[in-house]
Amino acid sequence: MRILVINPNTTASMTAKIGLAARYVAAPGTEIVAVNPEDGPPSIEGYYDEVVAIPGILTQMRKAPMMDAYVIACFDDTGLDAARCVTEAPVLGIGEAAFHFAALLAGKFSVVTTLARSVPAIEHNLVKYGLATRCAKVRAADVPVLDLELPGSKARQKISREIARAIADDGAEAIVLGCAGMADLAKDLTGEHHIPVLDGVACAVKLAEAMAGIGLKTSKVGGYAFPRGKRYAGMHAPLSPVDEEAGGAPAAVGATPVKR
Repeated sequence: MRILVINPNTTASMTAKIGLAARYVAAPGTEIVAVNPEDGPPSIEGYYDEVVAIPGILTQMRKAPMMDAYVIACFDDTGLDAARCVTEAPVLGIGEAAFHFAALLAGKFSVVTTLARSVPAIEHNLVKYGLATRCAKVRAADVPVLDLELPGSKARQKISREIARAIADDGAEAIVLGCAGMADLAKDLTGEHHIPVLDGVACAVKLAEAMAGIGLKTSKVGGYAFPRGKRYAGMHAPLSPVDEEAGGAPAAVGATPVKR
């Protein structure tokens, strides 16, 4: 089995960390390919960064069409719906995966993310996924994403302090780490705080293995149907979902588009 893990930002050191976290939990025989776009933001902190990062995600999927599953390694689940439109393979977002795991492990959980500007997007996703009532609170540790890559930064201490507040003030029974850049902290923080601390990268990889392993595919009825064939203008022309009948590339990644 091959899983493409896409870090939607351009920071290669974070991609390497994410790849290690994914390989650590992957089953024997699962190949993890961790990549990031060449163009886009160095970190994703809020709605604006998310939008700019989405073309890079779709480009990476086009470059690796024959994967058994895809993981979008940004906790905001950046571009997740769009990514599901271009492939029949399972596509997992690390936010959605971690929320579901947490809901299976605890009555209520809190999320500890990076900056306050990321809180609204996470809260929106919890409502969208039907899990808002299981989340006690979404907390920001006041840690810029790239500080997670800086040796000697106080990022880990700030995150641990926010976890302690979530346990004391929210009654949280589990913690979801709200950034892919925190992937290497989950095991250590679980031992420190004595409750489950979940890393979304690990959760998404294991769900991707399970879904692909039993042959599940993304539905092509409704919102996740393959894009209708059309040619885009300008800088987005390479992402055009051009039908084969039109003499161009297929609309789908690694699959034959549904004929209409």
